[in-house]
Amino acid sequence: MNETYSLKEKWRQFLAVLLPILISQLALFSMTFADTIMSGHASPTDLAGVAIGASLWTPVQAGLTGILMAVMPMVAQMVGAGKQDQVSYTVMQALYLSVGIAVGVIIVGGLVLDPILNWMQLEPEVRTIARGFLHAIAIGIIPMFLYTVLRCFIDALGQTRVTMFITLLSLPINVLLNYALIFGNFGLPRLGGIGAGLASGITYWCILLITLFVVNRVHPFIEFGLFSKFHRISMKAWKELLKLGLPIGFSIFCEVSIFAAVTLFMSEYSTITIAAHQAAMNFASFLYMVPLSISMALTIVVGFEVGAKRFRDAKQYSYLGIGIALGIALLFGISLLMFSKQVAGFYTTDIEVLELAQHFLMYSILFLISDAVAAPIQGVLRGYKDVTVTFIVALISYWVIGLPLGYILAKFTSLAAFGYWIGLITGLAAGAIFLFGRLLSLQKRMIRSHSLGNR
Repeated sequence: MNETYSLKEKWRQFLAVLLPILISQLALFSMTFADTIMSGHASPTDLAGVAIGASLWTPVQAGLTGILMAVMPMVAQMVGAGKQDQVSYTVMQALYLSVGIAVGVIIVGGLVLDPILNWMQLEPEVRTIARGFLHAIAIGIIPMFLYTVLRCFIDALGQTRVTMFITLLSLPINVLLNYALIFGNFGLPRLGGIGAGLASGITYWCILLITLFVVNRVHPFIEFGLFSKFHRISMKAWKELLKLGLPIGFSIFCEVSIFAAVTLFMSEYSTITIAAHQAAMNFASFLYMVPLSISMALTIVVGFEVGAKRFRDAKQYSYLGIGIALGIALLFGISLLMFSKQVAGFYTTDIEVLELAQHFLMYSILFLISDAVAAPIQGVLRGYKDVTVTFIVALISYWVIGLPLGYILAKFTSLAAFGYWIGLITGLAAGAIFLFGRLLSLQKRMIRSHSLGNR
């Protein structure tokens, strides 16, 4: 990423950053999908255990890795400002912090896991598998957090194809380990759902080792000399990372956990309703990988331009990304209108579930439109290091507007389960509007102050 680009060159540059991120996100989603599908083929009990374990782990994992994502805008701005000499120190401090967070998670998780599982009143076999799954995946927590920091460093340099190749390498490793450990192949014991957790934990170690090799042997990463000099732990650096990272992590946690909460509320409805809801939500999560990837790409390119104090270029990238997200969302929406039955058919052959899932998929179209605005703007604001407002908006839009409204509609109107979806859509739309207003005022202020400073 060099000097100011024309609009056509910006298109080309943005797509070069975006496409590898998108492929990486889809590959990561496929790993979770493989865990679920392969556990389901082991037994329904294994599937239930893995589903419970994953529902407890995913919000925690997403929120904590979100904290470490502060590395991306920080490094992008440093490179944009020509301060490459500061990158190594920042990344090393983030690596130290990631180990501290990982150890904290393991200790706290060990203390609270059994009380949480006991409170859920699960069947004994399901509880055993969920507990074993989480214990097994815990062996990969430290390498996963370390990899998150290194991935943010690599992506912030615009080298998103590198993390794409690393992720694509890890996918067959995960599937092969699942095949061996879930079903007891290659002379290994048959561990069922617990094997899925162990496979994921080992895969995280493989990903970390591959990434360490890359940053130590491949250009341009070796030029930063990440491990060439010892840096002491700095509480001041940790404070700076946490000041930026905590709002990012909490906003992601608010977003991920709200869907887990809705699934818990859904438990009062019939099995058919729950199955249809889960099918539609899973497909909506799959489509969300697109605006999420655009959001991550915008953090990189906007952060770089802001670091270089090219605020008009940062603004152009912002609307380019939002425009692409909206265009793709409209295409997805039209496709769902035409092929909702075929999409629902991926998940079930049961006629009742199929028909109900189609109705839920219609609501997911509105999710797509709101996400196409909200997610890219979140990425842009992170590029500006403006993250506190994003957290506040996420908290209000999901937990103050979305969930209470959904609960009221579900309990006190004929909408029933659909009420929760309408509540979430309303909250997400409100959040998108608030964030757009914040973006407009921030960009206007940045451009004006820079213009005055140059006079």
